[in-house]
Amino acid sequence: AQKWLMQAQVSPQAWQFCWALLSPDKVPEIQYFGASALHTKISRYWSDIPTDQYESLKSQLFSQIACFSSGSKMVLTRLCVALASLALNTMPEAWPGAVAEMVRVFQEEGGGVDGRARCLALLELLTVLPEEFQTSRLPQYRKGQVRGALGREWGSVCPLLQQLLRRTDSPGAVKARVLRCLSSWVLLDVPLSESEGLVHDCFSALPDPELFDTAVEAIVNAISQPDSQRYVNTLLKLVPQVLALQEQLQEAVQNGDMETCHGICRIAVTLGENHSRTLLEQVDHWQSFLALVNMIMFCTGIPGHYPVNETTSSLTLTFWYTLQDEIMSFESDKQSVYLQVYRPVYFQLVDVLLHKAQFPSDQEYASWSSDEKEQFRIYRVDISDTLMYVYEMLGSELLSNLYDKLGRLLTNADQPTSWQHTEALLYGFQSIAETIDVNYSDVIPGLIGLIPRININNVQLADTVMFTIGALAEWLADHPVMLSSVLPLVLQALGNPDLSVSSVSTLKKICRECKYDLPPFATNIVAVSQEVLIKQIHKTSQCMWLMQALGFLLSALPVEDILRNLHSLITPYIQQLEKLADETPNPSNKLAIIHILGLLSNLFTTLDISKQDDESADGSAPPVKTVPPTPGPNPVVVVLQQVFALIQTVLSKWLNDSQVVEAVCAIFEKSVKTLLHDFAPMVSQLSEMLGQMYSTIPQASALDLTRQMVHIFASETDHFPPIKALFELVTSVTLSIFQQGPRDHPDIVDSFMQLQAQALKRKPDLFLSESLDVKAVFHCGVLSLKFPEAPTVKSTCLFFTELLPRCSDVPPLARVVQEDGKLLVQAVLEGIGGGASRSLMDQFAEVLFCLNKHCFSLLAVWLKEALQPPGFPSTRVTAEQKDNFSQQILRERVNKRRVKDIVKEFTLLCRGLHGTEYAAEY
Repeated sequence: AQKWLMQAQVSPQAWQFCWALLSPDKVPEIQYFGASALHTKISRYWSDIPTDQYESLKSQLFSQIACFSSGSKMVLTRLCVALASLALNTMPEAWPGAVAEMVRVFQEEGGGVDGRARCLALLELLTVLPEEFQTSRLPQYRKGQVRGALGREWGSVCPLLQQLLRRTDSPGAVKARVLRCLSSWVLLDVPLSESEGLVHDCFSALPDPELFDTAVEAIVNAISQPDSQRYVNTLLKLVPQVLALQEQLQEAVQNGDMETCHGICRIAVTLGENHSRTLLEQVDHWQSFLALVNMIMFCTGIPGHYPVNETTSSLTLTFWYTLQDEIMSFESDKQSVYLQVYRPVYFQLVDVLLHKAQFPSDQEYASWSSDEKEQFRIYRVDISDTLMYVYEMLGSELLSNLYDKLGRLLTNADQPTSWQHTEALLYGFQSIAETIDVNYSDVIPGLIGLIPRININNVQLADTVMFTIGALAEWLADHPVMLSSVLPLVLQALGNPDLSVSSVSTLKKICRECKYDLPPFATNIVAVSQEVLIKQIHKTSQCMWLMQALGFLLSALPVEDILRNLHSLITPYIQQLEKLADETPNPSNKLAIIHILGLLSNLFTTLDISKQDDESADGSAPPVKTVPPTPGPNPVVVVLQQVFALIQTVLSKWLNDSQVVEAVCAIFEKSVKTLLHDFAPMVSQLSEMLGQMYSTIPQASALDLTRQMVHIFASETDHFPPIKALFELVTSVTLSIFQQGPRDHPDIVDSFMQLQAQALKRKPDLFLSESLDVKAVFHCGVLSLKFPEAPTVKSTCLFFTELLPRCSDVPPLARVVQEDGKLLVQAVLEGIGGGASRSLMDQFAEVLFCLNKHCFSLLAVWLKEALQPPGFPSTRVTAEQKDNFSQQILRERVNKRRVKDIVKEFTLLCRGLHGTEYAAEY
């Protein structure tokens, strides 16, 4: 029914039936449909209306609006929108002075319709006019003309609105509609100097509760127009008006009236945020601007806990960024004057923000809903970002300030402190230390000395202590002597499930940053970690992080210590896995198997004893304390060789399950990535296992692992034979999938294309083999270009852009391109012609660019032949357009960017989107 109605609205018959549907005896829903049909015809099919009918259409609409001015509100609005659309299509030529005429028609006595209803109808019409302009589909040149014409009409609207707002006998409904109408017009960039009087009237309307919201909206819209900063004098007059709202604001705070607080705060922040530079530059008025800043500070520190007892403070945070940016952008002599005034303000801001970041009492917090807790968490993150930003202005003095406060709190025996206060100060520290290099700060040693003195009797406080230690991990790496005072706290927290995320992530940071200083603590760290893993205190993802932490930790130990620790760490899991491998597969033991395989692969991700990785982040050499590499196999390889048979057993039972296969592949993939050439002893074993796996049940994860192996080992003479055998095997298995119909396996096709591209990149010799059917691989690529899945097509384009440059060195590739290159060109053109998603055009352009660069003379022939058939690649392009396209392509052999533009242009022509607003966003 919906589809039928939509078709009815756009049909030529709509012109006749829409008036009939508006007749007074119909129900409002039917009348609404009629009015909507009218609007659709006028806004989208304007060109169907003969010029000589404009006048009659206009007068019919006027009389219908008059009829409905005291009828159904929703029908009235649709009719007003229809007339607005007509006005936009006829301004300024066919209907000059449209707005003035609307005002005149409605002010004249209308047949028996009372004045108030007529007035409201006129205001509705004037309100929807600018809104309709914002959403209209006018072409660009018309938009400019119409905007200008509307701007000139403001002269007819403004006096009417002022007169209605200032009349004492105007009903509330009329005034509210006037304010909405003003909101709508200022969005057309009406100069602030011309709406100044009306904006002042809006301030006068704020004490009236019924008009408050609409007045706020109108003021905010007027002063946030981009153009308004040109009117400095008007802005200066607005500051005292905003300051005068402080009494109403205080009263709202006392009465717990959140809506009023919110509205007044929005006005103050909008003025401050949009015009801080302009107002800062008016040096003679610095005191009034400072007063505005202090008013916004009051809003930031408004009493109550966000989001339960107040929702205003969060509106102010971006203002503080903006003001700071403006101050810091002045040249240095001016800047220092502003800093004298505003640094104290920003120190006060830090106090206010940390006060707002405090948790409520435990009892109150327990009564909050989970949604309120989540909003409060996000609010604290915003505060944290603001503090980090403020640090740029206040510098190290800010840290000293926080440290002094924390020191006084923790050493003052007379006054018992609330944990909330301590937590907020630490949170401030952590916010800054997390992103800013605090290594040069002289207060950090003192802070680390204070941490053990904190009486940690609460989860939130404990979390923040953990995150603070984590944020200082880099500093600890430079001052290892301090590790012994904080590490025990972290290890203790590991045993508490409520501190799971904070304690595990902090341990991981310490193990990553300080691994060379941890050998004395290693036994202890491993023992505690093992205990919490066995007790299953943490959720899966934290267990994985913990294994990564242990991987970092073990990397710095001598090889025999690594092996000893690995043995004790892994043995319980191996025993468990042996037991699980014997059981009949079922969902619960599947999860346990995936969990154990995940633990191993996360451990091997970070366990790296090679030298190159030990360079610290800034590229300097590792500390002298590194252990010289021991000859002999890498510990990870030793462990993998021990469990290899077990993993094969698990696989044989679970080959059908892609998640288990993925988890097995992940272990080897992570190990290969970390160990690189140290993985060599495993290459032939793993190649054989992968080949068997993939031949039995092909899965994408096995291809991805093969790709890693090709990447690292294909160029090494010793390892070439097993890699070559594996590559040929998975290629022939995949080719047989293509024969059976690959549409059900887009993931396998995607991974296969990536593997082929990697092989071409690392070792094109693989394609010289007698046992590799290069022609079939090429045909699979052509077929894959037509897949509906974008990632698969992307990988296939990558395959062709790797293949074409290799034609000159690899004869089998050259042969297949010469024989079948035209098929590739046809597939690419089909995609460009509309067969593929528009997001892939850059990739298709790259393939054309490669063809042009490496097969120029052939491409000219192929393009000509492929574009010959009429209607290909689209019925929307002419022979001339196709010819033009191929000439443009053949001309560009150097500029890839230009080829991408040519392809985009052509695809829009093929899809019939050229020159549409849809294409403009492209």
